[in-house]
Amino acid sequence: MSPPEAPETGSTVEEKQADTPPYVTIVLPCYNEQDHVVAEVERICKAMDHSEYTYELVAVDDCSTDETLNRLREAAPRFPHMRVRAFHRNGGSGTVRRIGTQEARGEIVVWTDADMSYPNERIPELIDVLHKDAAIDQVVGARTSEEGSHKLLRVPAKWFIRKVAERLAGQKIPDLNSGLRAFRKSVSRPYLRLLPPGFSCVTTITLAFLSNQHGVYYMPIEYSKRAGKSKFGFVSDAYRYILQVLRMVMYFNPLKVLMPPALGLTMIGFGKGVYDVLHYGFYLTSNAVVTFLSGMLIGSVALLADLIVRSRND
Repeated sequence: MSPPEAPETGSTVEEKQADTPPYVTIVLPCYNEQDHVVAEVERICKAMDHSEYTYELVAVDDCSTDETLNRLREAAPRFPHMRVRAFHRNGGSGTVRRIGTQEARGEIVVWTDADMSYPNERIPELIDVLHKDAAIDQVVGARTSEEGSHKLLRVPAKWFIRKVAERLAGQKIPDLNSGLRAFRKSVSRPYLRLLPPGFSCVTTITLAFLSNQHGVYYMPIEYSKRAGKSKFGFVSDAYRYILQVLRMVMYFNPLKVLMPPALGLTMIGFGKGVYDVLHYGFYLTSNAVVTFLSGMLIGSVALLADLIVRSRND
């Protein structure tokens, strides 16, 4: 006769529910946001509590020099879905978003900012799109206005960078570097190692999805003037943006970057060679030879880079 079964032991219903991974992980980088970070957390949690989705809010203090971390820890008991994480040195918003995404428990990951500039009460709307349409892998909050610092310089610079990105990516991009977006963690995983530490991480994740033919949907949003002091440096960050655009397209489709100058130099060199032959009696000048060979060399590098990309198993 077999012994009687022991009574079932283990977690309570509440503990089992707590162990169940949430559907959504919201990654919130926080750096010197002491005056408004709790208000932002409250706005996000209120919106998500009224939605149908289970969630966790990962608030990451990026080694703030003010009271941001203390404010988050004091507010934590009020927000049971919030997890506070503290960095011991400043890593940049890209590092925060990369690590937050890698550690996310949710199937859907949301990136946003803690500076009150994005309409975070609309986060459930971004998630709705992903939840209802399996063909879409990322939803970007496309800003309909520009309220950032250095506005007179940022607007034309961002327009130029966006047009370069559209040309290289081969499709229209309403907002290249919006900080509010939601995407599928499983799709983003191969691209996380490409994220730079700074602001251009949002540009990177946009181009990574577009260049690899993942569905990206743009949802128009309002953009407000940020609270607190901007961390955006116009010259340095604009340079990083355009460099990152070229780097990402080179990573996925180097022919679009290298082949136009290669063909251009080759044609110029060839045309100059024909001109030299006709005017100097079959004598080729050195600049015609150098220009033609430069185009051929760049074209060879482009084809080699394309071969490497196509043989890579990402």
